[in-house]
Amino acid sequence: MIKSPAEVELMAESGRLLASVFTHLDSLPLAGMSTLEINDRVEAFITGQLNARPASKGQYGYGFVLNSSRNAVVCHGVPSADDILTGGDIVNLDITLEKNGFIADSSKTYLIGTVNAPARRLVRTTYEALWKGIAAVRPGARLGDIGHAIERHAKKAGYSVVREYCGHGIGREMHEAPQVLHFGRPGTGPVLKEGMAFTIEPMLNQGRAAVRTEDDGWTVVTADGKLSAQFEHTVAVTKTGVRVLTLRPDERRSAA
Repeated sequence: MIKSPAEVELMAESGRLLASVFTHLDSLPLAGMSTLEINDRVEAFITGQLNARPASKGQYGYGFVLNSSRNAVVCHGVPSADDILTGGDIVNLDITLEKNGFIADSSKTYLIGTVNAPARRLVRTTYEALWKGIAAVRPGARLGDIGHAIERHAKKAGYSVVREYCGHGIGREMHEAPQVLHFGRPGTGPVLKEGMAFTIEPMLNQGRAAVRTEDDGWTVVTADGKLSAQFEHTVAVTKTGVRVLTLRPDERRSAA
C-alpha cells in the first residue's frame, strides 16, 4: 500500500495527464453527443495526444475507456451510440489512465445545457462531499474519518450515500488495498500513513441509497429512479496532509 516518493511522483504524472483529459472534455460541446462518441474522443486523446494507456479498456472484460453514468445511473454506465446527451441531463464521466506503469483514476459529473435546480444542488453537494473527504486525509487519521466526513455532509443536505461501491487503493494496479468507504464512524479503520495512495469517489443519491444492476451486468442504477451524482480524485497521503494527484487546473484556486 505504501508508495515511495519516486512512485508518488510517477503517479502524479499519470494524474496530471488524466486531469488534462477532463480539461479537453470541458472544451467539447457535450450536448447532442452520444456517450460512445465521447468515449472514442477520449481514447484518441489519451493514446494520440498523451501517449498513455486508457487503463479501463480490457480490464475485467470491459470494452471501453470510460464509464458514462447519466441521470439515474449511479456508476459503471456503458457508452452507447444510442445514449445521446441532451439539455437537462447530468452525466458522470469516469476515466482511468496509465503512464509509466502507474494508474490514475478520476471522475466528474457534467451539467448538460440548462439543468434544473434540484439536480444542480445534488451535483454541487456531491462535489463538496468529495472535498470534505479529502480534507480528512492526513497521517495519523483513520479511514473512517473520510467516510464520516462525506456521509455527514450528504445527510445534512438530505441525500443518501451509496454503500455498495467505494474508493480503493491504486498504483500499479487499478484496485489495491485499502477499500475507502464513503460512510463510517470517525476514529475507526486503518491508520493513514505517508505514501498511501487511494481514490475517494462518493456517489450521492437524491432518494434512497438502494441500487440495482441492469441486465448488461455493468450499469448500476438507483432503485427508485431518482438522480445520482459522483466525483472522484486520486490522492496520496503526504508527510503533513494530502496531495490530490488528479487535481484539475480549474480546481486549484478553490482547493487551495
